[in-house]
Amino acid sequence: MARGREPEIEHLLRRAGFGATDSEIEAYVRLGYFGAVDELVNYDQIADDVDANIAKPGYVGVTTRGQFAPSTVITDARQRWIFRMVHSARPLQEKMALFWHNHFATAYSKVSGGLGAADGTRAMAAKPDEDPGRAKGQLELFREYALGNFRDLLIEVTKDTAMLVWLDGRTNVRNRPQENYARELMELFTMGVGVFTEPDVYAGARVFTGWNLARPAGDSLQRFNFNANQHDTAAKEFSFPVYPDGRRTVPARAAASGMQDGIDLIDAVARHPETGRRLARKLWAFFVSENAPPAEDFVNDISGEYYRSGYEMRPVVRRVLMSRHFRDPANYFARYSWPAEFVARAIKEVGWRGFSVNDAIGPMTNMGQQLFEPPDVNGWELGRGWYSTGAMLSRMNFAAQLATNQRFNLRDESRAFGRTPESLLSYMLDRLTPATFERRATIALLDYLHAGGSWTGSDAQLLTKAPGLVHLLVGAGEYQLV
Repeated sequence: MARGREPEIEHLLRRAGFGATDSEIEAYVRLGYFGAVDELVNYDQIADDVDANIAKPGYVGVTTRGQFAPSTVITDARQRWIFRMVHSARPLQEKMALFWHNHFATAYSKVSGGLGAADGTRAMAAKPDEDPGRAKGQLELFREYALGNFRDLLIEVTKDTAMLVWLDGRTNVRNRPQENYARELMELFTMGVGVFTEPDVYAGARVFTGWNLARPAGDSLQRFNFNANQHDTAAKEFSFPVYPDGRRTVPARAAASGMQDGIDLIDAVARHPETGRRLARKLWAFFVSENAPPAEDFVNDISGEYYRSGYEMRPVVRRVLMSRHFRDPANYFARYSWPAEFVARAIKEVGWRGFSVNDAIGPMTNMGQQLFEPPDVNGWELGRGWYSTGAMLSRMNFAAQLATNQRFNLRDESRAFGRTPESLLSYMLDRLTPATFERRATIALLDYLHAGGSWTGSDAQLLTKAPGLVHLLVGAGEYQLV
């Protein structure tokens, strides 16, 4: 029998993951909503062994060019991330890694330009347990801190090799303070515009002088190195409080202790009252709705949890998922799916036997998102920005590509539901979980199924109509919402 719709669980898994297969939805339904949230949020209790399934039968494929090398070849790194989005038993961890990837937008093209292609990929995506130099790529940092402490994440991002290349921190020295990172730390990563001044940016640059890179012995990849000889030891004054007692001046320090200047500033921006509110608004748009402005009670509640928890994101995100706003059916399908979300969800819901995630990379780029390559420090243009004519055509073409690839599987899995066009459409709507189609659109879908002669439900007919229907559904506007 068809599973039938489970709207609240399906909504949860689209937002806190990348959609779900029938078996995954059934497993979460058995937990109930509260149990499902706990399962998603407390993912540390679940083994992170999904990478061991790459290239195994029963999973979406990858395309190798010799040895599969996701720590040193950026195309393979992209393949591995899409594979994980489809198959990870810890979907919220991958979803938050994607959130942070956009929040701390860093592009491989500049990183590889500074470090070379292989080391640039290592800086973006290496896993320590498979890297000969134990390098941790930026993506692994985002996975590690996906629901970790935001203040600690800020410190690690500030020391991250890819970030130090991307925002020129490696050239930040006392005689030529480089302002890029200090500006984005305050403007994009924490407090937001209108809270700091241009002199604050210069003072912030001086705070981080000496936070540079150096090449460790025996390894080509540069790592964070605090170069005390290049640190500006003089006092730095800010227009906002740096310390809990209200002091606004980072004191003069000996060069050897100068790294504390940067930690003091990170503590200050993590603590600032606008940071929690800004994160709450971004979480509203990511999890709740892009079509409605953030509710003030939501912003107050989520930012309050951010400060009460000492900047811990696990209780913050749990509170988001438990909020009445998140659970309100009016906010179902109130977000525009990112290309990565669209592709991973389509693969999960349509099927993957015989399909390679490599064949999704080009279409995703045409849709407007190439993983590890945000367009600038602001990240991707979200919401309606995803939906140019060309990008929507690319989504429709991907739907056709995937449905055609899966046509035999779709035929076989549709047999039990192919007695009538109506039963086939009902089955596919349950399976693919799009937003509700208006009556006129539903009639058009049935007209497609009825076209070409009388309905028999034969294998030959299903081989044409089942993938054709999937193409229409996955390519429809109703499927682009999550």
